[in-house]
Amino acid sequence: MPTAVVDTIDTPYSDSLSSIPQSVVDTPFVPHYANGLIDSVDGNDTIVEHVAELSVMEQLPHQSAQSIATSPLHSTGAMALLLTSIVAVIMSYRTGYKYIENLAHYMFSIRQRENLFEDHTFNETQILGALIVNTCIAEGFMLYYAVMELHPSLCGLLQAHMALCIGGLSVLALVFYLLQLMAYRLLGYVFADSISTKLWIDGFRATQSTLGLTLLPVLVILLLYPSHHFVLLTIGASLYLLARMVFMCKGFRIFYSNLPSILYFILYLCAVEIVPIALFWRLTIWLCGNLQS
Repeated sequence: MPTAVVDTIDTPYSDSLSSIPQSVVDTPFVPHYANGLIDSVDGNDTIVEHVAELSVMEQLPHQSAQSIATSPLHSTGAMALLLTSIVAVIMSYRTGYKYIENLAHYMFSIRQRENLFEDHTFNETQILGALIVNTCIAEGFMLYYAVMELHPSLCGLLQAHMALCIGGLSVLALVFYLLQLMAYRLLGYVFADSISTKLWIDGFRATQSTLGLTLLPVLVILLLYPSHHFVLLTIGASLYLLARMVFMCKGFRIFYSNLPSILYFILYLCAVEIVPIALFWRLTIWLCGNLQS
């Protein structure tokens, strides 16, 4: 019987399989990470923390969202107040333009015109009232920004009650104007004649009316570019001081008669011009603090 011959077939893996020890072949396969990945890896400094050990961000108590306007430009009430004053001036200009044409005369001249129509007509009184209201509202806006700049602790509360604060400051400026007007009338009645008093009062009204017209463009720029508040507030304060200086110079020209009258003028400056303004500023801070409560 012939012997069967088995031919050996060379395969690509025959050499590699023959080189593996028998002990390795008989050893069962055990996965290295049978229970999952471990927290630390040998040879690596990275440490994987467990989810339960991670820090949790502090949860703040639930509060309802509040919409706070950051500028009077975004406040409907404040802008409505400003636009109302501008519209009142525009509507009164058609019938009272002559008063605006004579503003320079009222501010600087101390000569009484020989004219039967020199007294203010109803139309001039109407535009005068509109200009004064415009001045007081512009001052209310400027005071709002000034308090924000000089008293940062009130910023949050002022922004939360923006329209109320600006309206209150505008009313305060109007009251201060009326008190000044009454004081000047009283001083004129006691120390001067009726003609000199009228010239003095006309100068005060004219300077205050012009002040509002000059503050308006500064206020518009301040609303559009609040980042330049320091420079614009300085310009606004300079315009106010300039208006007061023009009025005081006219009063000095009207009432100066001899050297001793300078002493009375100095007393007038301290009692009527400097002290009331200081009290007005303290009252402004008090009003801003109480409007929040």
